[in-house]
Amino acid sequence: MRYLYETHTHTKEASACAKCSARESVHAHKDYGYTGMILTNHFVYGNTSVDRNLPWTEWVHAYCAPYYAAKEEGDRIGFQVFFGWESGYNGTEFLIYGLDEAWLLSHPEIRDCTIEEQYTLVHEGGGIVIHPHPFREEYYIPEIRLFPEWVDGVEGYNATHCSPKSFAHVNPEFDVRARAYASKYEFPMTAGSDTHRTDLLGGGMVFERKLLDIHDFCKAVMKRECVEFLDGTKAFLRKK
Repeated sequence: MRYLYETHTHTKEASACAKCSARESVHAHKDYGYTGMILTNHFVYGNTSVDRNLPWTEWVHAYCAPYYAAKEEGDRIGFQVFFGWESGYNGTEFLIYGLDEAWLLSHPEIRDCTIEEQYTLVHEGGGIVIHPHPFREEYYIPEIRLFPEWVDGVEGYNATHCSPKSFAHVNPEFDVRARAYASKYEFPMTAGSDTHRTDLLGGGMVFERKLLDIHDFCKAVMKRECVEFLDGTKAFLRKK
């Protein structure tokens, strides 16, 4: 058996650019054939829909609420939901995996840390930092900035760049350059749909085993256990 995981997902409760709810996203991914997904809504200085003026504790609770809603629905229908986030630094973004709400509550310094400090904090907590769509060119990205010293891996496949259903950021060359960058520095890669709505799916990582939790995902990424990266251009085959 093969198990498909979505690694890059946004929902409207915490990402201002998303069109679907957490529960809607769970059902869409399960119906497509995914075993699980990682919710990676935009963080406090990204395109978040959570009020930045809230005190830190309240902000974190509100930010994490869609994850709990998604996990509750996922548990009900037999679908795995893991937690992550996408931090933003003036258009340069990073996917953070392996940490949780309790960690965020006890580390308010993550809100205003630098990219270098983020890497140190995340590593101290046992998480990993992945650079998604590092060569994407868009109006909200003033310049392409690479930080090979401060990431653990690179998103080499992003379905919004390649899928025939995408109507934003479409340019497969963005992924070609990302993979060349990963190869140059011998980084492990990830793949995801960068989901913002329920009809643009198909990206993700295929494993030959079911993952246990977000920590197991991090280990699988770093050990390069993925057997196929999908970018939304072809169907997922559970058996191959």
